[in-house]
Amino acid sequence: MNLKKPLFWNLPKPNFISFLLIPFSFPVMLRNYLYKFIKKEKSSKIKTICVGNIYLGGTGKTPLTISIYEMLKEHGYNVATVKKYYSNQKDEQLLLKQKTSSIITNSRKEALKIGLNKKYDTLIFDDGLQDIGIEFDIKLVCFKAINWIGNGQLIPAGPLREKISSLKKFDAVFLNGYSKDLENIENEIKKVNPNIQIFRTYYKISNINKYDLSKKYLIYSGIGNPLDFKNILVENNFNVSKEMVFSDHYKYNIKDFEKIIKEAKGENLKILTTEKDHVKVPAEFKKEIDFLTIDLVIENNKNLIELLNN
Repeated sequence: MNLKKPLFWNLPKPNFISFLLIPFSFPVMLRNYLYKFIKKEKSSKIKTICVGNIYLGGTGKTPLTISIYEMLKEHGYNVATVKKYYSNQKDEQLLLKQKTSSIITNSRKEALKIGLNKKYDTLIFDDGLQDIGIEFDIKLVCFKAINWIGNGQLIPAGPLREKISSLKKFDAVFLNGYSKDLENIENEIKKVNPNIQIFRTYYKISNINKYDLSKKYLIYSGIGNPLDFKNILVENNFNVSKEMVFSDHYKYNIKDFEKIIKEAKGENLKILTTEKDHVKVPAEFKKEIDFLTIDLVIENNKNLIELLNN
């Protein structure tokens, strides 16, 4: 979804605006209720893993999808990733194509057929927990630890696609980043589902030696949580002089890149963006714009391998 999230979504409790919008959440409530009664398709010939969220946007699904793909490849699985085609999510589609064997299709059910034809034994779906057509073998749900469930309300009163009670139907939760409330969050999760596994994750810059930290940088991004991008740079002693923030999955045009480059040159700044944003940079501007390569680190990843193998 191409939007900038309202600030009130991530308040600890619903505010006046949120309460006013609760009646407009009724269609989401109704959909989630009816969802329970729909019989979904499950393939006996190919294993499926879904990496999704119930918090709208910016929870780190795609990096986790890529990490799980790499882990399974190392363990000898013939695996591919799946992304449902959306015209405003070409950045994630391109990233998956670059880093994995990927299936991009208009229908996740169609992806199952393609996977079988190509003799894959495992498919990892980037998003799709709310898909009414497929029953996945393993369901993983992602959150940003700093945001957690925001004000706890459903769209548009809050950032949630489903209430926290939906954690009963998932196999594992991934909490990305740090928060002083991590232990409280984990306790809250366990109250809903005592059997669910919880994994903490964080980002690490893999090519930091490439950069001159004595230089000043202009950074820009069009991702769900631009603050994550800025924070990892500041934590690693980058001198961020200027930041330009665009909406998630932003569709850049030539004028945008010309403006970014002009502002950087005017103040003698190096330009740095995310890998997800860099795939959208036209060839003529790539020499001017660099990107940050990050790895997703999964704590106690041996337990994750055990979960996936089982």
